[in-house]
Amino acid sequence: GRAMTENEIARVVVDAAYRIHVALGPGLLESVYRVILKRELQARGLDVGNEVDVPVVWDGVDVGVGFRADLIVEGKVILELKSVESVAAVHKKQLLTYLHLTDCRLGLLLNFGAALMKDGITRVVNGLPEPSHP
Repeated sequence: GRAMTENEIARVVVDAAYRIHVALGPGLLESVYRVILKRELQARGLDVGNEVDVPVVWDGVDVGVGFRADLIVEGKVILELKSVESVAAVHKKQLLTYLHLTDCRLGLLLNFGAALMKDGITRVVNGLPEPSHP
């Protein structure tokens, strides 16, 4: 089949995140949500990289691992998982930096610590046009 767009991938991720949050509730370790979300996305046929090392290249030189992405879906969408009361502005800035370093265009910050999952989802875009809503 054709490659999925970032927004199509995001819809699957958000649906899976909702289901997990409803079933388990908030307050577990980030690593638990990460393992379950990875399994859930793989069960839906998506390719998921777990704790992917992303190098930083400066002036043509690899200066080492810049960060470890929690999950990268289909090589296109970076997922950062949190299990906190509320995410900070710095988390969004970090994710934007990760997008720049990987040339990915969409990141989702998923805070499983939120009382309602819809309040725990932040879209961070890097040159991706927003989906048009009819």
